Amino acid sequence: MKVLLVNKFFFMKGGAETVYFQEREMLLSEGVEIVEFSMQHEKNIESDYADFFVPNVDYYQEQSIKNKIETAINFIHNAQACEKLTALLEQEKPDLVHFHNIYHQLTPSIIKVAKRFGCKTVLTAHDTKIACPSYTMYRDGHTCEECVHGSVWNATKHRCQEGSLIKSFLLSAEATYQKVSKNYQQLDAIVSPSRFLSRFIQQKLPDNRIEVIVNGIDEDVSLEGTSDQGYFLYLGRLSQEKGVPTLAKAHQLMSEKAGLKIVGDGPEFNQLKATYPSAELLGFKSGEGLLTLIKEAKAVIVPSECYENCSMSVIEAMSYGKPVVGSKIGGIPEQIRDGIDGYLFEAGNAQVLANTLDLLVKEPNKTIDMGNNARERFLSKYTLTKHKHDLLSLYQELLKG
Repeated sequence: MKVLLVNKFFFMKGGAETVYFQEREMLLSEGVEIVEFSMQHEKNIESDYADFFVPNVDYYQEQSIKNKIETAINFIHNAQACEKLTALLEQEKPDLVHFHNIYHQLTPSIIKVAKRFGCKTVLTAHDTKIACPSYTMYRDGHTCEECVHGSVWNATKHRCQEGSLIKSFLLSAEATYQKVSKNYQQLDAIVSPSRFLSRFIQQKLPDNRIEVIVNGIDEDVSLEGTSDQGYFLYLGRLSQEKGVPTLAKAHQLMSEKAGLKIVGDGPEFNQLKATYPSAELLGFKSGEGLLTLIKEAKAVIVPSECYENCSMSVIEAMSYGKPVVGSKIGGIPEQIRDGIDGYLFEAGNAQVLANTLDLLVKEPNKTIDMGNNARERFLSKYTLTKHKHDLLSLYQELLKG
């Protein structure tokens, strides 16, 4: 089997890339022949197919009026990406093309190129982009579904992209082009990591096949050094929609004594540091330092106020036998069984979250039991082995069909 993997970044940048490179290594380990297509970038890892990668597209650099017009066109339909992919397909002749994060730089127009070439086509939806032109389904401090149930021009109406009329117009225009060109309809299957997201995609693409395959991580992690050092842990971007200010406020409202360690960076960093001095802001962490923080936490908190898909933070916490407290929003309730693996709370409600955190401190034996349950749930549902089995089964079914 030869599979062409497509992602606009060929270096570790975010959650989509984490899954992309996981699957790449996983498929290689199974003897699958891998071909790659991406965008040129100074941070890229080595690839035998780098000559086919499209030039780097940076939408944040200063440009002339002429270049801005060209960039706007490529934002909707990248003709060069279509040409480069065609050349790669002609040379390598893959059986299946699996698309990941392709929006804006590579554009969904390349899906139709692969389909015309005769390849089976799969796309993993890492976010809500298919349902929401601005990716997030979040605006003005609350979740938003207007573009799902109504016109994508609501994104322009509300200036969803950085408050800019022009940028928001471009997003609405791009979404309209995808609807008219029917690029997504050329997919043989869309992989959704959660049932929650699959429902939104199905509403926008009622005739497409959607398969729920949850994210996974390597189950062969060392539990050595796992303990409870009496602190709660947050991992991720420090922004309002991720609920970090709500978490910091909840920690302040707690009646029981416990620490709070916040790992990550983002626009709320300085405000959090000034307003909540009792919270320990550690900035970006990785490697052994990050693993130690997870292993020694009482529980991991995922307080998102925007729609999460299939949170890798939840899965990572569970893999180390840590209970998770997550907001009752998006795909998080699919991952956490309330009162069994951890607790669910009303998103944005600091007092309810504070009460929940107090429970974990006051009931240490139950907290240990929930951690053990979390580890068992991870082993039964969120391992990389299970992810590999489900993905390869889909590939094989499509190729047989």
